[in-house]
Amino acid sequence: MEHLRNLLHTSRAERDEAGASAVEYGLLVAGIAALIVAVVFIFGGMISDTFQDTCDSISGEQAAATNSASTADCS
Repeated sequence: MEHLRNLLHTSRAERDEAGASAVEYGLLVAGIAALIVAVVFIFGGMISDTFQDTCDSISGEQAAATNSASTADCS
């Protein structure tokens, strides 16, 4: 009887520990997700502005190249 009681107690302890580790992994995933959201909100505007400046610069260079090509054609 004592042996059966030890087996039952051991299996309960293992199940409890497995549940605890699943909760720990869940908390870890939630923490990483919160960190990613925070980084996007903090640096999102700056990155968006950088991409917009780059896009405007490329568009400006293409417009200048088109105007000079058309000016060369008009000369």
